[in-house]
Amino acid sequence: MPKIELDILLEELVLREGSDLHLRYGEPPVIRVSGRLEKLEQPALTDEDLEGIIYGLMNEVQKEQFLRVFEYDMAYEISGVARFRVNIFKQMNHIAAVLRIIPLKIRTIDEWGFPGVFKKIAGLPRGLVLVTGPTGSGKSTTLASIIEHINQTWKKHIITVEDPIEFLHRDKKSIIEQREIGIDTNSYAEALRRIIRQNPDIILVGEMRDLETMAQAITAAETGHLVFSTLHTIDAVQTVDRIIDVFPPAQQQQIRLQLSTTLQAVVTETLIRKKEGSGRVAAFEIMVCTPAIRSSIREGKTPQIYSAIQTGSRLGMIQMDQYLRNLYTQGSIEYDEALAHCNQPDDFEKRVPR
Repeated sequence: MPKIELDILLEELVLREGSDLHLRYGEPPVIRVSGRLEKLEQPALTDEDLEGIIYGLMNEVQKEQFLRVFEYDMAYEISGVARFRVNIFKQMNHIAAVLRIIPLKIRTIDEWGFPGVFKKIAGLPRGLVLVTGPTGSGKSTTLASIIEHINQTWKKHIITVEDPIEFLHRDKKSIIEQREIGIDTNSYAEALRRIIRQNPDIILVGEMRDLETMAQAITAAETGHLVFSTLHTIDAVQTVDRIIDVFPPAQQQQIRLQLSTTLQAVVTETLIRKKEGSGRVAAFEIMVCTPAIRSSIREGKTPQIYSAIQTGSRLGMIQMDQYLRNLYTQGSIEYDEALAHCNQPDDFEKRVPR
């Protein structure tokens, strides 16, 4: 299958408002639309097909890196259509790939209908903001919208460190530099060690993967920068605990103290199929740090954060289960979908009868 046919498959993915294209040996191409996998009416892919498609995306250096470690992340763009995040890997000794769509146009907070508190978060002068959730929950899209709001509103110097670069930002009121792991820098931690000398106001770290990256991101937030990043956690409490638990026991109290002063907000999100089955809608849990929450982090009493979120609606805070209840009562999602994604299903059933 020549490369041009890959573009045709990706264009069909865009037209059908899908999110991912799966390419693997012995099966036709598969796309994910509204969260469901669908096989395309195409022949089963052979090794020759897959090597032609996938190696055709890479230059010689990228191909050499893939053949050394059997994993590779990169971006691919069809001009005027979309960008795609590409993960290339081996399965059962066959080359395979998953391509995720990244729209060329970055939709704003208002265009998405995101909660208004996101604009307040975008306007913070300093600190650490984390967007969390499982893979494919829309974290990159949310962060791109927040960065775009800053870009349209204030004169800031923004530096992103990504693996790979996903949404492409164009300078508006702000100036934006985007750095890609493996091309512009060797690692998140290495980039963050140097980034403070580059005079940023705002730093976006694609993912806090390890202790060193977390430590550098917290330090950057402590030194007066607004730092955005992501974690694969399911709520604010788990997010705080995950960061602290990464560090050795002897350092954990110090990290609690640092987090209690630098953390500004945690936004957890997931994507839910819409009631009519066309597309998906985002559901959020939003925690904004208050003196009570900072005290809970500092003293290691993170379970108390749940009740602080519950009583913090005037600050824009909301629990995931409440957000799901709102989506259900508005008629946006089915009852079973809401129930499947909530954190406390028994309590949800009591509060929201069918």
